[in-house]
Formats: sequence, structure tokens, C-alpha cells
Amino acid sequence: MSTIPKNINKPSALKRVRLVSHLLDNAIPIPGTRFRVGLDPILGLLPGAGDFLGAALSAYIVIEAARFGLPRETLTQMVTNLVLDSVGGSLPVLGDVFDATWKANSRNLALLEAHVATPSPKKAANRGFVVLIILLLVVLLVGIAAIATLLITWLLKTISG
Repeated sequence: MSTIPKNINKPSALKRVRLVSHLLDNAIPIPGTRFRVGLDPILGLLPGAGDFLGAALSAYIVIEAARFGLPRETLTQMVTNLVLDSVGGSLPVLGDVFDATWKANSRNLALLEAHVATPSPKKAANRGFVVLIILLLVVLLVGIAAIATLLITWLLKTISG
């Protein structure tokens, strides 16, 4: 992980975001390769709950990024990465492969790091936009939980006859 730039006023927050991103996307090396996976695709193996937990941890990165004063465009790109990760990752089996290769959290960390290294001349997203993003993330999490509940209920009814 790179060093903390001297101009940063929230070094502990940046360290936490780096740690969460690393754990979710790159914590585990695959022996004999240069490829790494994180907990995100492993959590995805747990039907419903794993996808929910992965999305919640990914949402934390986006919320912290908003606190760093990122512009609307960058936050929108981060949310798009998270939504693609959540939708793609929810597909049975293929979703876990997608999670292991898409690495939305690493992408979002790179966007945050780029902003921290050279702050954008664009102004930070306003409070209303940040609230909208948080609401979107909550809707995403509730949607994941609802779909997981419906699928598990259907599966249990199908198995029990």
C-alpha cells in the first residue's frame, strides 16, 4: 500500500479504506500465480447473507470517499462499480468468478487515491447528492436482502415439498 500523502487531513480514514479494499479484493494470493482474491467472492458463496455483507462493506468505501470531498462524477463512478459488482456477483457460481475479477473495491480505492494525490478542481458533491447516494446504497442493500430472502424461502419450500 502506498504512503499517506502529507496534505491529507484524514489519514486514519484512508488507511481503513485501504484495508477494507485489500481484504475484500486482494487479501489471499493464489499459489503459483500472480492473482489474488479477497473475501468478497468467498462471502458470495453464502447465499444472500454473503452478497449483503460484501455490498455493505463496499458501501462503506463509497461513503468514506464522499467524506473526502470527491466530486459527483467520481462518486457516481464508484456507485456504478459497486452496483455492477453487486448485480454481477449475485449470479450463482459465475457471480463469484465475476467478484474475483471485477474487484470493484480496488477500482474505487484507485479513484479515491487519484483524488487524494491530485484533488480535482471540480467541487465536492453537495450534501443532497451524498444523501441520495446513501439512499441508493440502502435501497441496494435492502434489495439484496429481499431477493436473498425470497430465494431462500423458495428453495426451502421446493426442498420440503
